[in-house]
Amino acid sequence: MKEKELSHFNKNGRAHMVDVGGKEDTQRIAIAEGSIVMQPETLKLIKDRKIAKGDVLAVAQVAGIMAAKKTSQIIPMCHPLILTNVDLNFTINENENKIIIKSKVKTIGKTGVEMEALTAVAAAGLTIYDMCKAVDRGMAIKSIYLLEKSGGKSGYFSRPLEKRD
Repeated sequence: MKEKELSHFNKNGRAHMVDVGGKEDTQRIAIAEGSIVMQPETLKLIKDRKIAKGDVLAVAQVAGIMAAKKTSQIIPMCHPLILTNVDLNFTINENENKIIIKSKVKTIGKTGVEMEALTAVAAAGLTIYDMCKAVDRGMAIKSIYLLEKSGGKSGYFSRPLEKRD
């Protein structure tokens, strides 16, 4: 297997934003996932919408969407993108006292949306933590990773099942 070069470094070894000007516009889709683990009582408060700060999952969804749109302002070498869709879904897993956060981000452009999907999951997890920290400071945001991506020169990627949490 040929060793891949890191594209975010110039010939002098300094960081730079990759020039994507010559690339073709294609539909780009990325799906990311992560989770936040908490006490069973905290999960019940979220489910019953009894957290004092409001509807935790509704606010986390908006935070994830906003974060995806602002990714280039957070991650230094990310290109600003016009996103055509951002969606977040939350799955409550009572057996493991966690909420699984999944984002799907789309654009038509010259570069992918992996970072936007990952940032959406991270921001949603941080928002859940922020809204619930008064009752559970022991929560843990875990295993944020890219599940799938499509579009562009590198084509399709799917994380193998054995590497998913």
